[in-house]
Amino acid sequence: MSDIAIRAENLGKLYRLGQTVGYGTLRDSITNVMATPFRWLFSKNHTRPETKKPASIWVLKDVSFEVRQGEALAIIGGNGAGKSTLLKILSRITTPTTGYAEIHGRVGSLLEIGTGFHPELSGRENIYFNGSVLGMKRNEIKRVFDQIVDFAGVEKFIDTPVKRYSSGMYVRLGFAIAAHLEPEIMIVDEVLAVGDVAFQKKCMGKMGDVANSGRTILFVSHNMAAVRKLCSRAILLNHGLVEMDGNISEVVQHYLETDRETSSRIVWSIGQRPGNRSFKINSITLKNVDGIISTSVEISKGGYVEIDFEVIEEKSQAIFALILHDAEGNNLFESFSNTELDYYGKPLSCGRYVISCRLQGNILGAGNFSVTIIGTSAQWSEYFRLEGVLSFTAIDDGVLGRDYYGTYLGALRPKLEWNTRMLRGIIKNDNRN
Repeated sequence: MSDIAIRAENLGKLYRLGQTVGYGTLRDSITNVMATPFRWLFSKNHTRPETKKPASIWVLKDVSFEVRQGEALAIIGGNGAGKSTLLKILSRITTPTTGYAEIHGRVGSLLEIGTGFHPELSGRENIYFNGSVLGMKRNEIKRVFDQIVDFAGVEKFIDTPVKRYSSGMYVRLGFAIAAHLEPEIMIVDEVLAVGDVAFQKKCMGKMGDVANSGRTILFVSHNMAAVRKLCSRAILLNHGLVEMDGNISEVVQHYLETDRETSSRIVWSIGQRPGNRSFKINSITLKNVDGIISTSVEISKGGYVEIDFEVIEEKSQAIFALILHDAEGNNLFESFSNTELDYYGKPLSCGRYVISCRLQGNILGAGNFSVTIIGTSAQWSEYFRLEGVLSFTAIDDGVLGRDYYGTYLGALRPKLEWNTRMLRGIIKNDNRN
């Protein structure tokens, strides 16, 4: 019997830009087909419009690899590398354009908030529903039911429809189901970053237990420290292609050394703006202290992160958080907009706004950093996360520590207050050599 849990052969996924897929009724489809020649006949211009082939992009191309049973594999790469698309194909959510994937074993996936949940069903019903999808019998699910509820911490809401859950509750219950229903293969995307620090540690511990029990794990994360801790092997994706496949330390080191691309500004078109029903983000920008868009900041001066957004629902709230990561994806700190007391919780009229967060001087060490932005309105169920949208370099301008020529340790280098004072008297009978 083969010990291969996953085999991918020449996987490719092609998306056609601007193309939408209709899901109307059969009657709508027939009517549309029948009406097409008449629309052309009675149009003002009887010439047929030119049909342009929609632009397309290969999100994945010629991806091949094998994963052995009991192996913990990390899939890493920058934004847009194709990591999430690959996991969706392996989870049978998306079909590949080319190639195929063989999955040997029961798969438990946690890819996006609410994936696999029926919003009208309660937490209890969704646990049994997910278990039945995995092919488990009712008594098998019942045996681990209490463990799932306890791990997720949703005892009070277990009989509430999950559509009323917050994003955090969604993730906690989703992970608990994926981890406790004993799948042979566990697939986890960056969605774990939604939880608080304590829950993330809890999840990492559970995935470690899963790996030690001989089950297979595929893990996508921007946190290289977590990847190194959990996995023994990594695949590096770059623009949909496998750039490197090998030992976890070697692949992560290569990724950190080559991923030096900085992005100081991201602007979304009208139809692509991230956000929720209350507001949409137009752009996010990094500026230096002089207000100039820059891919770097000087350590002693710092800079600003500006969020340009539009309120589209009258009297809405727009609350933001900024998370700063070091080069390995470790969370250095998180700051919320509720520290601006005149702004936090204030209902906003429809219109365009700019909110800025100051990265003060003498906090960062020299090196590369990235910024994640979280947005929400009054209800955390309308939460969204923009992972690593900005990246920049902090440059040592020599203002702090001119007389020290070594390398400072750590990603942060705050200018702390030191004080020296002389004590009265001297210590007698000091036996000095």
